[in-house]
Amino acid sequence: MLWRRRRARAGARARRAAERTADYVDGRLPLSEGGGLLRKAFPDHWSFLLGEIALYSFVVLLLTGVWLTLFFHPSMTEVVYNGSYRPLDGTLMSAAYESTLDISFDVRGGLLIRQLHHWAALVFLAAIGLHLLRIFFTGAFRRPREVNWLIGVTLFLLALAEGFAGYSLPDDLLSGTGLRIAQGIMLSIPVVGTYVSMFAFGGEFPGEELIPRLYSLHILLIPGLLLALVSVHLILVFYLKHTQWAGRGRTRANAVGKPMFPQFTATSGGLFFMVFGVLTLLSGVAQINPIWAYGPYRADIVSTGSQPDWYVGFLEGSLRLVPPWETAVAGHTVMWNVLLPAVVLPGLLFAVLYAYPFAERWATGDREEHHLCDRPRDHPVRTGLGVAAISCYGVLLTAGGNDIIADSFNVSVNALTWVFRIAFVLLPPLAFMVTRRVCVALQEKDQERLTEGEETGEVRQTIAGGYEESHEPLDEERRYVLKSYGYRVEEEVEEEPEPSAGELER
Repeated sequence: MLWRRRRARAGARARRAAERTADYVDGRLPLSEGGGLLRKAFPDHWSFLLGEIALYSFVVLLLTGVWLTLFFHPSMTEVVYNGSYRPLDGTLMSAAYESTLDISFDVRGGLLIRQLHHWAALVFLAAIGLHLLRIFFTGAFRRPREVNWLIGVTLFLLALAEGFAGYSLPDDLLSGTGLRIAQGIMLSIPVVGTYVSMFAFGGEFPGEELIPRLYSLHILLIPGLLLALVSVHLILVFYLKHTQWAGRGRTRANAVGKPMFPQFTATSGGLFFMVFGVLTLLSGVAQINPIWAYGPYRADIVSTGSQPDWYVGFLEGSLRLVPPWETAVAGHTVMWNVLLPAVVLPGLLFAVLYAYPFAERWATGDREEHHLCDRPRDHPVRTGLGVAAISCYGVLLTAGGNDIIADSFNVSVNALTWVFRIAFVLLPPLAFMVTRRVCVALQEKDQERLTEGEETGEVRQTIAGGYEESHEPLDEERRYVLKSYGYRVEEEVEEEPEPSAGELER
C-alpha cells in the first residue's frame, strides 16, 4: 500500500515536471502550434517511398562523408607509397590516392565506410531518378507543384555534379581518365573552351589544383545547396499537401493517410534503418570501385574497358555514337563529335525537364489545381513521351559499354555502334507510338469493365447456339476509382412504344 502511494506521488511529480517543461518551451518556441503539424496526414503507397529512400540515402552519405573527411588528404603532391598494399609499394602517386589506399587498408573499417559511401551515392541518384519518373508519369508536377518539380530537377542536377566530384577525388587511373574526358568536353566549347579548362584545372591538364577544388565543392558548396533545397522541398510538400491516389473519401481538398506522429514517423524511421542496413550489407559483400586494382593516374596511360558510374553512362554512350564530325570556322575547329553529345545533349535534357510542366499546361490549357495522382494510361501522350525518353536513355547507357558487349559476344564493335545509332533514331518514336496505343487500349478495357463488369471465366451456351462469357459487376471501390478518373457508365434509356393510330388522332 505504501509502495503504491509512493508510486502515485512520483507519477504526479513527473506529470507536473512535464507540464512545467512544456509550458517553458511553449513560451519560447511554437510548440502548441506544431500539434496540428504532427497530425498531418501522409498518404500510404509504395511509390511514395522512392522520395524517402533518396532522403535516407542522402543522410547515409552525410554521415559517411563526414567520417571520410577525417582521413582523406585532398592534395596532388607526389609521394612514394609505403603502405600495406604491397603491389604498389614504392610507387609514385598523389597524396590523395595514397590517403584513399590508407583508408581502404590501414584504417579500421575504412573500406566498409568507403564502399558504403559509394553505394549510398548510387542509390541516392537512382532513387531521385525514379522519384522524378513517378512524379512525371502521375502528373504530380502540375499546379500548384511546379516549383517543387523545378527544385527536384535541380537536386538531380546537383547530385550528378556531387557524384562526379566525389568519384574523381581518389585520383586513380579510372577517375583520372574521366577527368581527362571532362577536360576534352570543356575544350570542345567554342571560343571559351580553353579558358574554362585553364580555370578548372588551374593550368595545363592535370595541374595541381583540381583535386583541392573538387574537394571543396564536394564537402562544402554542393552539400550545402543540396541540404537547402531538400529542406525547401520538404517544406513545400508539407504546405501543398502530398498527392494521393484516387479512392473513396479522397478528394482534391484533403489528404487521407497516416498521421505524421506517431504512425508515419515510426514507419519512416523503420525504412531509414532498412535502407541503412541494405546499403551496409551491399558494402560488405559487393565490392565497388577497387582503386588499388587501377593504380594511380598517369597521363600517358588509359585503362582499357573503363566504365563510369551508371548516372553518367549515357554521356559515355553518346560520345561513342556520334561520328567524327568537325568544322573549321575562321581558323577554329568545332568538334561536333564532342560538343553535341557532351554539352548540347545534357543541356537540352535539363532544359526540357525544367520546361515540361509549363509546356504541358500551355498545350493542354489545363490551369486547375491537381492533388490526385494520374494513372499513366489516362494520359497517353505524356506516358508515350516518358517511355520514349527512357528508351533513348537506355540506348545511350548500353552504348557506353559497346566495347565490352562486342568483346563478350564476339561481334564487330563498328557494326554494334551502327546498331545503336539506328536504335537511337528509330526506337524512341516507335516506343512512343506503341506506348500510346497500349494506353488507349487499357482505357478502352477499363471502360468495358465499368460498363459490362469483370469477366468471370465462365462460358455458357446461348439459346441461339452461340457462346458468351458471363460478367459480374465491379465492386464499389473499383467503380468509384474508375469514375473518378473520368470513366462513365452509359445508362440504359427505355425506348418509348410507338403511339397507335388512335393516339396519333387524339
